[in-house]
Amino acid sequence: METIRATTILGVIKDGVAALGGDGQVTLGNTVMKHNALKIRRVMNGKALCGFAGASADAFTLMERFEDKLEQYRGNVQRAAVELAKDWRTDKYLRKLEAMLALVTSDSALIISGNGDIIEPDDKIVAIGSGGMYALSAAKALRQYSNLDAKSIVAHSMQIASEICIYTNEKIHIETIEE
Repeated sequence: METIRATTILGVIKDGVAALGGDGQVTLGNTVMKHNALKIRRVMNGKALCGFAGASADAFTLMERFEDKLEQYRGNVQRAAVELAKDWRTDKYLRKLEAMLALVTSDSALIISGNGDIIEPDDKIVAIGSGGMYALSAAKALRQYSNLDAKSIVAHSMQIASEICIYTNEKIHIETIEE
């Protein structure tokens, strides 16, 4: 069976605005299967944005579980992330899921993995997926050396990643939230 690859997800928080973007490409082996996939979802009644990389069904399962945790812990994002990561590592079914989640609110940015990792970068820039490190590098440079807002940093960084990563396309979807 071919490996499904794809995805670049990038989140940036700047000046109280959070932007999370994802490309639209899904590949199966060396074939592009879809150009306009939506990999970003609003959660917590629109107060948070969640993007996923990895197997789609696994990611949707994890996002549903994350939303349940958010509800259970009354919107406490960090606590919900910790509880999801604990379940993900210890649950016999969940630990087989292959995906990563990137989450941004107006004041926090997290990456959640199945290894139990919950990473909150100091610079509030998160990136996952095949082209994640290309987009991350571009976003760090743009944040430091330009006056662009969060959404523009995500847009330009995703464009740069799409020019480098063969699993990333230029059909970029960006969502924003403000504090």
